[in-house]
Amino acid sequence: MKKLSVLTTSILLSCSVAFASLPVQANLPFSVGGQQLPSLAPMLAKVTPGVVLISVTGTHAEKQKIPDAFKFFFGNPNQGQPRQREFRGLGSGVIINAEKGYIVTNNHVISEADEIQITLKDGRQIKAKKIGADENSDIALLQIDAANLTEVKLADSDSIRVGDFAVAIGSPFGLGQTVTSGIISALGRSGLNSQNYEDFIQTDAAINSGNSGGALINLRGELVGINTAILGPNGGNVGIGFAIPSNMVDNLVKQIIEFGEVRRGKLGIYGRSVNSEIAKALELESSQGGFIEQVEPNSAAADAGIEAGDVIVKVNGKMVKTFAQIRGKIGSIGAGKNVQLSVIKKDGSLINYDVTLKKAETAKIEAASIHRMLDGAELENNANSLGINIKSVEEDSPAAIVGLKAGDVITGINRTGIKSIGELRSYLNDNKGVFALNVMRGNNTLFLMIR
Repeated sequence: MKKLSVLTTSILLSCSVAFASLPVQANLPFSVGGQQLPSLAPMLAKVTPGVVLISVTGTHAEKQKIPDAFKFFFGNPNQGQPRQREFRGLGSGVIINAEKGYIVTNNHVISEADEIQITLKDGRQIKAKKIGADENSDIALLQIDAANLTEVKLADSDSIRVGDFAVAIGSPFGLGQTVTSGIISALGRSGLNSQNYEDFIQTDAAINSGNSGGALINLRGELVGINTAILGPNGGNVGIGFAIPSNMVDNLVKQIIEFGEVRRGKLGIYGRSVNSEIAKALELESSQGGFIEQVEPNSAAADAGIEAGDVIVKVNGKMVKTFAQIRGKIGSIGAGKNVQLSVIKKDGSLINYDVTLKKAETAKIEAASIHRMLDGAELENNANSLGINIKSVEEDSPAAIVGLKAGDVITGINRTGIKSIGELRSYLNDNKGVFALNVMRGNNTLFLMIR
């Protein structure tokens, strides 16, 4: 049975494709019968210093489930501390801004890390600071303080085509930096995790366990995607790998830099992918796109004039195949940003709408992505910017043991006011040790300790 394996490093190259059609570069060192052979070496020599190894260490809070029959003997199950388990992990990252030391990687590589260390290709080892992350798109942004860094330029991922050559760079299985090659196998892949925002690039460049966060580049040495997952029976490469497109990465990173978190815009539609039955019923020429079943009142889509029964076929001028692909593209665009949608109306006409995305009312985030001792709680920003709402707390979880309850509102930490999840994340990233959460529970104020 095929299974999705998430990776934990970067990527590599094995020149198994025919390069006869590639442009021959000047001063190539090898020749056969007097004819120079093409090589990716000159391009890789410039790009590979921009791909780094990420080593993480930390402790994972394991939930200690106490059977109901024994709770009488153990007293309050919310007393005490959860069991801690140490872990180490490896991943990869890509330097996208040499001046500021910004490195992009996958969220799952560093999500529970207490310490993040970057190893550059020249051997330097530098501790990294987490700037922010987005669990639902699996992107994280780190920063290091170092000179003489090499950055990888971002490509326009909307311009790539199926069949374009692709090169993956990273460190599978902790072997050290490796390069593999292949082609772009498909675009707009989704459905790996229905809860996430997905618009994956699929490639057959060899990607293996330990490659997460690595670079997928084109033959110009530009970043087209961040490698994040493979489809394989035992976690090994079978020629089906997935990367987050560079345009999505760029949109998300800009929000993290500005706000410390991703502030998604909201279109305000519900629907499904167009299939052959829908296409036949609506007399559409193609069985692709997103069929709109419902438009929320007063939403960005409603304000623009989009209606139930319309079919979205393009986002910002690019064809979309599925509703999930539309969700993935819109989900990476921030609140207040403009997006152009090409829509087939019920009368068959094609109309382009310029839509300004509205801010999502709440931003639900699993608290474990903020701090391991909050695992089991679900957070959302207070609509009036009065703090962070605790939506739910899982029984016997670390958050429950700390003392958090559904309905609580976190208003501060260590006597510093907190208005949003982004502010809480930034404070915890910048400080270490024991923290006192200022919590409002009804009309009462209390302090809960986490470490």
